[in-house]
Amino acid sequence: MRTTRDRIRHAISFELLALGIVVPLGAFVFSLPLSDIGVVSVGSATIAMLWNYVYNIGFDRAMQRLAGSTLKTVPIRVLHAVLFEAGLLLVLAPFIAWYLGVGLWHAVVMDVSFALFYMVYAFAFNWGYDRLFPIPEWQAPQGRVAN
Repeated sequence: MRTTRDRIRHAISFELLALGIVVPLGAFVFSLPLSDIGVVSVGSATIAMLWNYVYNIGFDRAMQRLAGSTLKTVPIRVLHAVLFEAGLLLVLAPFIAWYLGVGLWHAVVMDVSFALFYMVYAFAFNWGYDRLFPIPEWQAPQGRVAN
């Protein structure tokens, strides 16, 4: 499993790169000022970063218990991204509605739009991160776990 330091590096790099993409894109798509999308994005990123840390520990522990490994196949990566975004949606929609002064339905639509972006982004980012920073367990021959 990943170390605490590695998980923190993962969460911070994930959010910083995402903000660089989502703030200008969100301002353009929703015709809102960069400052409004920036505040919503930074607030959401802060909440998401905390959720990312907690969620990934839980997901990896569940995988270790159920499958005996944290090595993720493509279907597991898809499930990982979908469950992450579903949990985040429950928290972020009310925050977006409150900050932007829009109805909850409008906030849900905005959040779902962001979630769709983040699902694709999370899938690609996590796959790339795992290739850049593999853990020793994944280096072991098939069927044998390295110590």
